[in-house]
Formats: sequence, C-alpha cells, structure tokens
Amino acid sequence: MANKLLTARGAGQVGVHWPRNFVKRTDSLTTCFNRPYDRQRALCEDPALIRSWFELVEETKTKYGICDKDVYNFDEAGFMMGKITTQLVVTRSERRGRPKAIQPGNPGWTIPPFLIFAGQYHLSAWYEEDIPRDWAIAISDNGWTNNELGVEWLKHFNAHTKTRVVGARRLLVLDGHRSHHSLEFQELCKENNIYTLCMPPHSSHLLQPLDVGCFSPLKRAYSREVESLIRHHINHITKLEFLLAFKAAFNRSFTLTNIGSAFRGAGLVPHCLDAVLSKLDVQLRTPTPAALLEALWEARTPSNVRELEAQLTLIRD
Repeated sequence: MANKLLTARGAGQVGVHWPRNFVKRTDSLTTCFNRPYDRQRALCEDPALIRSWFELVEETKTKYGICDKDVYNFDEAGFMMGKITTQLVVTRSERRGRPKAIQPGNPGWTIPPFLIFAGQYHLSAWYEEDIPRDWAIAISDNGWTNNELGVEWLKHFNAHTKTRVVGARRLLVLDGHRSHHSLEFQELCKENNIYTLCMPPHSSHLLQPLDVGCFSPLKRAYSREVESLIRHHINHITKLEFLLAFKAAFNRSFTLTNIGSAFRGAGLVPHCLDAVLSKLDVQLRTPTPAALLEALWEARTPSNVRELEAQLTLIRD
C-alpha cells in the first residue's frame, strides 16, 4: 500500500527497512509472531459455541442434582513402546500401550488407570511386577478402544466411584468416540445414574481437563522415565518396562495440584466460562470483498491527521 501511494505521487518504492521503521514510529501499531492454526479447531473456538457448552453443563448439573465432586472426565492417551534411542522411540503400530486415565474434579483424586495393550493374551508377568492390584489391564488386536472395551472401562469406572457419590448422580464428560455411544454403554450409564455429556468436536484442548492440565505432565514424566532407561543402557521398552515407567510417571503427574488446575483451566470445576473465553485468541471472519476495498481506497497523500488515521484504520482492517 505504501508503494501504491508513492507510485501515485511519481516516486519510487519504499526501502527494505521502511515497514519496521513505520511500525516503530506509529504508536497505534505493534508486531506479533504469526503461527499456523487448525481451521476446524478455530471454528470450535466460537464464543457462542463455548457458551452453549457451559450452559448445557450447568443445566444438566442443576436438573439432575449433580455436585461438583461427582463430575468426572476421561480420555485415552497413547504411549510408544519398542526400540528407543536418545531422541525417539521406534515402534510398529501394534507395539503401543493405550492407558486410559480418568479423573474427577473437586476431590482431586483419580481412579486407577485402565490400560489397553495390543495383543491376544494376558501375560502373568504383567501382574507379578510392582503394579497396583486395582489397575486394570485389557487387550485388543490393535491396542485401541472398541465398543467392548468401552463397556469394560465403564464398569471399572463405576466400581471405583459408586461409593463416592455425593449428590444424586454422576456426570461423565467425554469426547465423541463411537465406543461411548454404543447401546450397551448408554444402558449401563442409565442403570447406574451416570449422565454423559459429549464435548463439541475439536474442542478438547479447551474444554477437557485431561487435555488442559494432565496429559502433558504425564507424557513429560514418561519421557523422563524413558531417558532414565537409556542412561541404564536399556534400548528396548517391553510391556513390563512400560508398566513400571508408566506407574512412576502417573504417580508423579496426577497430583492434587495438577488435577485441580486442569478442572479450573477447563472451567468445569468450579464452573467458570471466563476461564475458557480468556484463552480465545483467534477470531474467524469473512474477508472483505476486493471490490469494496478498491472502493474504499483512494491513492493520494493524506492532507491532514484525520485522513492519515483513516488510512491507518483501512490498512489494519
């Protein structure tokens, strides 16, 4: 635009340092780093959509008499196993553990993990190590959750939380994975007074406590355990070594402080819409049509302060 102004006046183009100097001498302008952003994720950062989610959570808790201490969230996170180096873990797709970690809100405690391994059989050695007896270990062909394992996890969840119910019912916040919507899963929830709420798609980085404040510390702690194995000249992580490493990482990361911070960060407990809205920094909008820009633009040198400010506003928009 500066070059267009100069061309209209019969002058040359601006110098290489002109943009930086222009910003420096114009108090109303500033610079910031640009970063790539997933459009689907940005679409779900619509404040109206976020408000609707919080209204749904509050209405559900009020309607069914659900206390903050009866609000739970669960999701799964993958951890690689196989040959390790100082920089990475090299593995085939079936060589992975899929721990499914669950946590409540206000009490700051977590029920025992539910671990899913890729395999066909349980090995007795898994249960001979120093692993808590209340941890659940399941297997599937590829190490991923399916409808049957979703139901098994729900039974695990119910067994460890039914004696801790404070209000009338429990609320389980989850994502849209198909295993959470099977008929058997929903019937088991109904039989045990468990109400489920599915978050909007692509919004777990804002609305899911596990993603907001627990999984990152857990994975960092697990990485430190892997580094320790490397220092002890262990270059291959078996399922047994994974169990021990995961146990240490889980105990270090799923603390009262991290769990409470995660639920506050997601605005879930205590209920706080602003905790999420304050994080939104992307506003999607439809670009102004080119014809309109041309109509607004007049290639001439500003003759007064008001015209200069008007052109600055047009440049910013």
